Amino acid sequence: MNYTLNQLQIFLKVVETLSVTKAAEELHLSQPAVSIQLKNFQDQFEIPLTEVVGRKIYITEFGKEIATSAESIMLGVHTMNNKTLAFKGQLSGKLKIAVVSTGKYVMPYFLNGFMQTHTGIQLNIDVTNKSMVIESLEKNEVDFALVSILPAAINIEKIDILTNKLFLIGNTQTKLSIQDLPLIFREKGSGTRQAMEQFIQKNKLSIQKKMELSTNEAVKQAIIAGLGYSIMPIIGIKNEVINKQLFIIPTKGLPIKTTWSLIWLKGKKHSPVAEAYLKYLKQEKNQVAKTIFSWSDQY
Repeated sequence: MNYTLNQLQIFLKVVETLSVTKAAEELHLSQPAVSIQLKNFQDQFEIPLTEVVGRKIYITEFGKEIATSAESIMLGVHTMNNKTLAFKGQLSGKLKIAVVSTGKYVMPYFLNGFMQTHTGIQLNIDVTNKSMVIESLEKNEVDFALVSILPAAINIEKIDILTNKLFLIGNTQTKLSIQDLPLIFREKGSGTRQAMEQFIQKNKLSIQKKMELSTNEAVKQAIIAGLGYSIMPIIGIKNEVINKQLFIIPTKGLPIKTTWSLIWLKGKKHSPVAEAYLKYLKQEKNQVAKTIFSWSDQY
């Protein structure tokens, strides 16, 4: 047999996603490239690794056993790489962070300097809604989580990194009150939706719920198209506000102010990589906030 590590990685991603298309997206490869490498890997075995029924791909029992062996091989490769870097005095290993969807506008800037310094670290960022982020944290599947609203049900430790401001946003200025505007909501489980609903309840507002969308980007595009208004974090609409595609509508009680915090389970024993990142963040967070996000102070 003459399989490559690249073929093993592609096969494992197909096993994980049960989709050539999704595997290609997550590996940042074209679909034909993944299909070709999957076929080349399959051709080295007399027994099928996968089978397609309708439009769905299934992993055969033999394929599952090969996947288990492939995982062991890839783990061994990572271990060798980490040992090599450690022998050279370089920090190595994985850093796993779960990030709420709006946090994608924040987290990369607080990682950039650290990752440039420690090139042997493998970074894994999962961007999803708040409920899924907290679930990952509770299951101890990640080192850290970035949230703008702290969870109440679990014991955590945290480091605050940036102020989060949420405003009423529309594609044009209006003198109508928020109660007279059709509002667009994020999906249930979203931190932005939670902040929005708390504001509505606190002020005893009767509002028009126009629609519900699953991402901030979808909400943003819906507002630009004129489908409604929403309460959104300024951090994700900087360019649209500057370009006058979106407008902040002055509203009593707004902006809502929360804090972006990196959190972890209380008492968690951090890996050397996670410890090093916490040290970096404590030292550099104020400078990053000043350099990258000072523009938001005007709002």
